[in-house]
Amino acid sequence: MRIAVRRWVAATTLVITALAGGVLTSASPASAATYTPPAARQRVDLNAGWKFVKRDVAGAEAPGFDDSAWSSVTVPHTWNADDAGDGGGDYYRGTGWYRRHYTVPAALAGKMLFLQFAGADQVADVWVNGTYLGVHRGGYSRFRFDATAALGVGRDNVIAVRVSNAANPDIPPLQADYSFDGGIYRNVSLWAVDPLNIRMLDNAGPGVYVRQRSISGTAAAVEVTTKFWNNFTASRSIRVRTVVTDAGGVVVADQSAAAQNFAAATGGITVQSVTIPAPHRWNGTADPYLYRVNVELVDAATGRVADVVTEPLGLRTYAVDAATGFSLNGQHLALHGVDLHQDRAGKGWAINDADHTEDLTLIRDMGANAVRMAHYQHDQKDYDLADQMGLVVWAEIPVVDLNTASAAFVANAEQQLRELIRQNYNHPSIVFWGIGNEQRTDNAATNSLLDRLAGLADTEDPDRISTYASCCVADGSAVAGHAETTGYNKYYGWYDGTTSDLGGWADARHAANPAQKIALSEYGAGANVTQHALNPAKPQTDGQWHPEEYQSLLHEASWKQLAARPYIWGTFVWNMFDFASDGRSEGAQPGINDKGLVTRDRLVRKDAYYWYKANWASTPTLYITSRRWTQRTDASTEIKVYSNAPTVTATLNGASLGSRSSTDRIFKWTGVTLRPGDNTVTVTATVNGTAQTDTVTWRLG
Repeated sequence: MRIAVRRWVAATTLVITALAGGVLTSASPASAATYTPPAARQRVDLNAGWKFVKRDVAGAEAPGFDDSAWSSVTVPHTWNADDAGDGGGDYYRGTGWYRRHYTVPAALAGKMLFLQFAGADQVADVWVNGTYLGVHRGGYSRFRFDATAALGVGRDNVIAVRVSNAANPDIPPLQADYSFDGGIYRNVSLWAVDPLNIRMLDNAGPGVYVRQRSISGTAAAVEVTTKFWNNFTASRSIRVRTVVTDAGGVVVADQSAAAQNFAAATGGITVQSVTIPAPHRWNGTADPYLYRVNVELVDAATGRVADVVTEPLGLRTYAVDAATGFSLNGQHLALHGVDLHQDRAGKGWAINDADHTEDLTLIRDMGANAVRMAHYQHDQKDYDLADQMGLVVWAEIPVVDLNTASAAFVANAEQQLRELIRQNYNHPSIVFWGIGNEQRTDNAATNSLLDRLAGLADTEDPDRISTYASCCVADGSAVAGHAETTGYNKYYGWYDGTTSDLGGWADARHAANPAQKIALSEYGAGANVTQHALNPAKPQTDGQWHPEEYQSLLHEASWKQLAARPYIWGTFVWNMFDFASDGRSEGAQPGINDKGLVTRDRLVRKDAYYWYKANWASTPTLYITSRRWTQRTDASTEIKVYSNAPTVTATLNGASLGSRSSTDRIFKWTGVTLRPGDNTVTVTATVNGTAQTDTVTWRLG
């Protein structure tokens, strides 16, 4: 059994003292000390003020280049906000240029300056004042460049970025069932840090890596690795101080490593073992408790805090068992969640923090306790929100569908996995590292690639669990055996078979290999919220008729089968939101994959959303289905309600239809006859002592 805690490292005895650096305060001699980290580094937002052109332009990196005819844009920005979801598969995949002027304030003189891009798809070349800083290949990871020498303090500087989302055989993904939006579609910032700093260029990671070594009811042993660099022209005596605070900012551990001398232009690594008494666990959605680990880099000769980094810490254990599924902190936890894409109507991938917050809030309100961040590294905001909400996360890289046998492709896949892990190492919500999705071949090249990625995941992070989402080859293929756990993408009742086949498939797979730890990484059906039918038959998946009611029927049947099988360690609905896939033309929505539980514009939560809310959420749920089928032509119909109440009462046009009880959260009144004109349906229920009412109006004729 693989669990998060692998071995014990004895922690040194701690003495909590006030040292140079962050402020320790105490309201009274009897009260606990709190800590405020010093503002040693500065972040400058560079999202506004960009000029943009959607073509390749010779010489656009030159400071004096005339960009006056270019468009003015603010990042996050993509040039595919409209054409990547309009159908036809011919959206622009090519080159775009961005330019921005920036005057470095005099107050930043003497600082090191790093340009940070949270995401640009997919090849980005960066210049400052005509000086080439470098290139980043990969559309989803954060990246940084040291711009200290190129940026002039107190004068105008020109930042130029050439971005291309053109197909590239050396960079995953090569293809996938979603559109690849081009541009600088996440935030851009400038970071000013002291020449004595915690490393900025460790694959754009935080430079501080917090590893839980053991945990009990009385203490947790945590190992804090700090990577730093002395960029001064003379040697420095450096001390690393680690202060751990609880959710209220109260200090629970404070430790300094012995000072060491480091020569100019050299770096170092310290590893500190810290004990946290009476640990409060991060316990998923029930109690997503977070500590903060504050690491100060101190110039020992003067006591000056040169740099400080603060990272989240969630103390927890987890395991996956082939027979009993997932457990968190020693207790079984059935992971039920959704897959998530970074896409939104009118914006494409260029979404902001408010959009991320809305998305994760919708997921949590539905009652999900897990999310698969498909099929690539997501914005840091998503992982931060998952930490805070208690969602268990499957994070993955974009090795999707196809791969090449080239050394460049393998190297880039490894780069993206290394970036994913180092940039997100400290997020307690992340339990699973995904090494790929739906490789369509089970050949030597594919298996070699997946084997290398599984090994790299274990090397970079021996505690978390590697996983892979398999499809489109035999279930027992070698591709499904490299990661420690396997997810399967199965669409029974949509692409294959019937809605009743899912449970039988799972039982057969479990029986064929009882030691295999399996999840359902994708399942679902399309739905257009303007199309309706009473208990429709399975539609043609690539046709134009995707009635909302069929999606609900599929999810009703699927969840009942999944809930009865605890050996399935996680289930993930494909997808939380409709998203752009420009090559599709189905469901009367060209360019859209319509399997979302919520529409792409986030305005409509489909009926199936409330089916899961009635089953997963503890909040009172009472919802009349087919509510958008407002114009009727057939007087004979039924009323179907999703609710977590024991009993629901219905009326039609003020006349009682009686009450219904249910053991499966579905309440039905059949043989209902509508009258010509408007018909008002009202249902009432009491859930956990709270009265609930829902009503709809349907018009006949």
